[in-house]
Formats: sequence, structure tokens, C-alpha cells
Amino acid sequence: MIKAEEVYKIGRIGKPHGVKGEVSMSFSDDVFDRVEADYLVLEIEGILVPFFMEEYRFHGEETALVKFCDIDTQEQARQLTGSNVFFPHHLSDSDAESVTWAEIIGWTVRNSNDGEVAGKIQHVDDSTINTLFEVVTPDGREVLIPASDDLIAGIDHDRHEISLAIPEGIMGLE
Repeated sequence: MIKAEEVYKIGRIGKPHGVKGEVSMSFSDDVFDRVEADYLVLEIEGILVPFFMEEYRFHGEETALVKFCDIDTQEQARQLTGSNVFFPHHLSDSDAESVTWAEIIGWTVRNSNDGEVAGKIQHVDDSTINTLFEVVTPDGREVLIPASDDLIAGIDHDRHEISLAIPEGIMGLE
């Protein structure tokens, strides 16, 4: 059985494309194209299930058309619509030097100034020039923390943890 901590979200299945079982998939990380991966993991009724890919092709910068094995009709493809798509950490091409924004969702942020846990990354907002981590603190507050390279003190890939030199006063903002 695939566990949630073994994968990270890279996209979502959209509508069927055609009548032969192909689906559209919007993605935030094209890791499935950069590495040798035979399968993607879909969340079906709360269960993480591997789906082997027959083929895929890009249909824009953030969309791919995917044909999964044994999904051969439009009706079968329609049953996948809305499913979240995940990728296994162990197949990822990231390392201690480079991880993708999609991969760090759910990682712990530790304040390198005092060693305390600041929270978990809920979202990465890279829509502006200043990328921000949206972090949920242990007491449930949402805090925006700059994701500047200058503030990143360390990345522990095995523990899914990022150490940040969080500027004074940031944790008190809401």
C-alpha cells in the first residue's frame, strides 16, 4: 500500500480527451517527463493507487494528455476525472541541492535561529517576484514566510524538513 509520505502532489486529472481512454492532466511539476517513471499515483476514493502510463504528450505548458494502461474507454477515463495525481519521492530527480516547489508541500519548516518548528508548508506562492511559503503553524495559524535562497539554512531531504533563518517578527504576523 502506498503511503501519503511516500508521494507528493504534482497535478489533477481533468476531463477525458477523445473516446479511447485518454485524459487531460494539469500539472505543477513535470517530473514524470524528466525521469524514468512508468506510473503515476492517483488518489481514488482516498486510496493512493498506481496507474501505469501507456503514453503521454504535452498539450500546453501545464497540461498533458495521458493514456493509462487498461483505461480504454471514455467512460473509464471519466471515472478518473478530478483525481489528484502524485509522484513517488523515490523516483524524483531532486536531491539535497534541488527540490521542486511541488515536492516540498507538507514539509516541516524549522526556524534555524532557535531550532523551533515553525510549521508545515501548505502552499508555495511563486506568482510574484518574491516567492512565499504559506506555512500552517503548530497552533493552526497561517503565516507567509519569504522563500529566499538567502534565508534557507538547510534542506533535509530524508526528514522532509527545511531550515530557514526566519526574520524576527514574521511568525507573529497573520
